[in-house]
Amino acid sequence: MLKDGSFVGRSLARSQALQLLFQAELRDRSVEDVLTQGPCLEKGPLDDFGRELALGVENSLRELDTIISARSAAWPVERMPLVDRNLLRIAIYEMLYVKEVDIAVAIDECVELAKAYGTDETPRFVNGILGRVADQLEAGEDPVELSRAELTLRKASSASGFGWESEAAGNEAGDADALDRQTAVEVFEGADGDVVTSGGEL
Repeated sequence: MLKDGSFVGRSLARSQALQLLFQAELRDRSVEDVLTQGPCLEKGPLDDFGRELALGVENSLRELDTIISARSAAWPVERMPLVDRNLLRIAIYEMLYVKEVDIAVAIDECVELAKAYGTDETPRFVNGILGRVADQLEAGEDPVELSRAELTLRKASSASGFGWESEAAGNEAGDADALDRQTAVEVFEGADGDVVTSGGEL
């Protein structure tokens, strides 16, 4: 990122990937459809890495959302602002599948994008979740399999009446302030057709 806050290089590519995913989900279209129709980008042309990230995230959506769901029990994926969940998807995708990118770099880049496009709470929120995923990777564990097992256990516990929800919520409050994050990102289209959020323009 430059001193004026603009993104360059792979940081710009990540920003473009976020914009592609945001527009695809907002319009209920695939990333490929958005690309075909011509995406609204803050700054172009579209970087190949940005395209690869957006398509990769879309193709790995089930695994990525499984991890996010397991790490954020008190704030379900479907209730997260569009920006937050797509930032997490991009970062976790890089952490799992883009081997040339260091885990720490993926997290730092996500936090910087969160500052630019999210709410005041977004940087801390994404950092807390990504830190948990990083711990698993550094321990040689498989975040996808661990998350599937955890969600299965939660489902079974919930069916049996065990109150895991309150325990999970209490554990997460310190990491990401998930329970206090009631402010959804306002989404609308500007007069020029650009997609805009309360945290920044997409």
